[in-house]
Amino acid sequence: MFAVVGLGNPGPRYEATRHNIGQHVVHLLAHRAGTSLSAHKQSNTQAASLRVGPPPGERVILGISNGYMNTSGGPVSSLLSYFKVEPENLIVVHDELDLPFGTLKLKRGGGAGGHNGLKDISKSLGTQDFIRLRFGIGRPPGRQNPADYVLSDFSSTERKTLDTLIDEAADAVEDVLALGLDKATLRLHSPR
Repeated sequence: MFAVVGLGNPGPRYEATRHNIGQHVVHLLAHRAGTSLSAHKQSNTQAASLRVGPPPGERVILGISNGYMNTSGGPVSSLLSYFKVEPENLIVVHDELDLPFGTLKLKRGGGAGGHNGLKDISKSLGTQDFIRLRFGIGRPPGRQNPADYVLSDFSSTERKTLDTLIDEAADAVEDVLALGLDKATLRLHSPR
């Protein structure tokens, strides 16, 4: 069984910000499956359970934390524990400053690279050995503080392609679930 978690912050203030891109991908995955996320009190998350693939299908848990990005670890750890999902079967979808806007990269493990959500998840799980789908948001322009940049809305230019990119990110997650990480990575990173 897999769990797919989209990182972000709660509430309307943060909904359209760069930091919440992971949550948008998870909401789209739920929509594609004909379901929606609902309160899962045991883990302080919004979650949905669904099946993917040929019947009876593999069970997949989708989730987003009800807390803030920097405290994602507790809710994610509780979600995995409740549904008995191993950390190596966790896919975390998150924003990535070190990739140009719209670049998508899959990988397993690695450091947090200054991303406090990833850092807290690694600390709570006691491992960095989980899958990440990194959604490039690029570096802030000029001397803008990175913390302010990730908490700001996408630009009007970025919004023109954002829905397509969120679709591609959801496709990449579905590929991991259907084909495994290696084949999904090859498909995502191959020229089109």
